[in-house]
Amino acid sequence: MKKLHHILLLVGFVLSFSACSELLIEADPADNPVENFELLWREVDAKYTLFEFKNIDWQAVYQKYRPQVNEKTTDEALFNVLSAMLNELKDGHVSLIAPFNAASNRSWFFNYPPNYNANIIDRNYLKEDRRIILPFRTQWVDSSVAYIRYSSFSDGVSGESMNELIKYYGRAKGWIIDMRDNTGGSLGNVDAIMRRLVSAKTKVGAVQYKIGPGSNDLSKFFPYYIEPSESASKYLGKIVVLTNRKVYSAANFFTSAMSVLNNVTILGDQTGGGGGAPYSGQLLNGWSYTFSTTLLLTVDNQHIENGVTPDIKLDLAPADEAKGVDTILERAILLLR
Repeated sequence: MKKLHHILLLVGFVLSFSACSELLIEADPADNPVENFELLWREVDAKYTLFEFKNIDWQAVYQKYRPQVNEKTTDEALFNVLSAMLNELKDGHVSLIAPFNAASNRSWFFNYPPNYNANIIDRNYLKEDRRIILPFRTQWVDSSVAYIRYSSFSDGVSGESMNELIKYYGRAKGWIIDMRDNTGGSLGNVDAIMRRLVSAKTKVGAVQYKIGPGSNDLSKFFPYYIEPSESASKYLGKIVVLTNRKVYSAANFFTSAMSVLNNVTILGDQTGGGGGAPYSGQLLNGWSYTFSTTLLLTVDNQHIENGVTPDIKLDLAPADEAKGVDTILERAILLLR
């Protein structure tokens, strides 16, 4: 009987401890419209890096959109409210993705001339005998000028591909690197290309990080250096980088970094911007989101969120385009002859 009494006491203690533990452990937030709204607003509030630069009062944004959400808000209505709230940031790195819809800001290129015609480039400049050195599509567009098309920084650049590029076009008087419509990707590919275009360690930009919950709680400026590949071949001739408004994110930073080099000319339209590096997360309902939490800056610590101004501003002329001529590329050829 005494043994049974001890067992019952032990069971009672375990059950009591479990009940107390459940009270002490905070329950996960409920998956409902209000909690999803609050989570997204708090995440942006704590981690977004461009409030001060863009003069955005995020608390005022909360006051504007929070009353539009309650426990009975439908998924469709919630998506519309959250995407409208995020759109207040006017940032191409901001997105919201649900199973039934996706939202992002595209004003950075939508309201500007395209200044790029892929059909003209393929048919009249790259032509059928183009040389593909992945991830680049290349061609001689003049007896001494090489054209190098790079479509996305998401396409990996290897040392071998840069070896082949320099092997085949190293004798060129000049290179045209066409960045138009390149919306970014990996910064590692920026380094992979530029390591072969410099002869000495070169500061080409700066980086800043969010380090606290305040709107301007940012780290010190960390210099961004490109170090040359020690034993690999390099191209140190003249380079013209072609740009339009759809050059964004990593491509935007590449343009800014290349502009530091004395042998480089930026030609075309102002880039679309995207001076931050995106962070991704997930709401309680499984929807995913992105926004900027790291800043990429110029060599003198200036923002490139709104784009990089070209050395020579030039648009694709409609009359030239009608004739199958790329105005911007033709100017680049003249600059390098």
